[in-house]
Amino acid sequence: MLLRVVTDQPWDVPADVLIVPIMAAPTFDGELGELDRRASGELRALADFGELTGKRYVTSLASGGETRSGRLLTVCLGDPSRVDRETVVRVAASAERRLAGRTVKRVAFWLTPLADALGGDVVAAAELVTRGMTEGRYDPRTIYRDEVDSVLPLLDELILVASGPEQTGAAGAAERGMIIGEGANIARDLSNRAANDVSPAVLADEARALAEQHGLWIDVIDAERATEMGMGMFMAVGRGSDNPPKMIVMRSGGSKERDALDRHLAIVGKGVCFDSGGISIKPSNRMEEMKMDKTGACTVIAAIATVARLAPGTPLLALAPAVENMPGPHSTRPGDIVTALNGKKVDVINTDAEGRLILGDAMTYAEQLGATHLVDVATLTGAVSRAFGHLVTGAFGSSQPFYDEVMVAADRAGERYWQIPLIDDYVQDMDSWYGDLRNSGSGDGSLVKSGLFLREFTTKPWVHLDIAGTGYYTKSLPFAPRGATGVSHATLVELALAGAKAG
Repeated sequence: MLLRVVTDQPWDVPADVLIVPIMAAPTFDGELGELDRRASGELRALADFGELTGKRYVTSLASGGETRSGRLLTVCLGDPSRVDRETVVRVAASAERRLAGRTVKRVAFWLTPLADALGGDVVAAAELVTRGMTEGRYDPRTIYRDEVDSVLPLLDELILVASGPEQTGAAGAAERGMIIGEGANIARDLSNRAANDVSPAVLADEARALAEQHGLWIDVIDAERATEMGMGMFMAVGRGSDNPPKMIVMRSGGSKERDALDRHLAIVGKGVCFDSGGISIKPSNRMEEMKMDKTGACTVIAAIATVARLAPGTPLLALAPAVENMPGPHSTRPGDIVTALNGKKVDVINTDAEGRLILGDAMTYAEQLGATHLVDVATLTGAVSRAFGHLVTGAFGSSQPFYDEVMVAADRAGERYWQIPLIDDYVQDMDSWYGDLRNSGSGDGSLVKSGLFLREFTTKPWVHLDIAGTGYYTKSLPFAPRGATGVSHATLVELALAGAKAG
């Protein structure tokens, strides 16, 4: 797709469709009034008819009138005081999705209303809109089907219209936004693919292909080698399936190389390609969604590839422990004692609390490889979804300064997180008679205890992002289809790029 940024009036830009962001209770003066006049009063007519309600992400199509666009597509922003970077991404995605089934090749997007909502930042608006349009055209139905109804248009050209003086850096920002959006869509594709399609070995093959494409170092540790290395928790989950586990390790930059912030950053993602619960088997209701339990791994694999596209050679580690959690003759049983890579003895009380086991060994190994700061991403607990729903990710941090650093990246990415405290008083609930700790604590506070368990396997500044609620949608929304969302991909990319060395 060709990207262009033009400093022109929106009604003067030739396009099949002009996208017009509309605030709640619009006043038809200034540029919006002139656009309405040239559209033969179509916008005001929509408002009078009750179409421009101000409800966020609602869209309407109208004739372009005397503008140089065949159609106008309005998308409502809601209360302008509540517009943030996340809103801008989702507004753009909603507009793209509204074009499903339409014959559209060239789209113009009027940036000015969004830039004004961001304090006049046209460069940020250009990046976020392009990212939103890129993510908005994602359609998981095309993974396995040759033909789908209401197909999303494949644009030849996206023109970003910023009326006023030329904005230095807007074109580069738009390109950056497109690349980040494409990376999120890679993560979504991998996450949405079925368990009989993506086994741990296939996920490793996909990671290897991305590594070769972007000049990344990769190592895939098989079951025999993981056992020899002492990855007892990782193997406790993976040995129950006929599809053997794979510990996927990818690296940008040199071994133990520090970035511009003096970090050797590691991003670690939970890669349970299918989670039956193991011996502690899950109920059958909605078990088909458990192909999504690999979303964290897919996210870090895509994120390191995105960073390599935007800033090649940036020091970064990505670890994706990939397993299937299945009942079988070799499965771990409740009550089994396993030895973690860091030497801790873990009493496996519940085999469905498996994500923390594979992440623990992966984080220990990341530190052995020189990681000084770690972020893990995982569809870890149902409790986080019950607490925050599907639009806010729960987060923990062992180091407040590093947690704050991650949140700066999250703010730039336009993603929402809520910090959950690590309460040491709960540690005693994970005490074991036979080992150092249990993988599932008794009593309440299971969400906090999941973070406390993971903290046992890192000695460096660490942040945990629980995307069990936000990693995939169970129904379509105006800005996204059902299925994987790509959440936290942009945060990880922004975090890594903050340490990119000047080129």
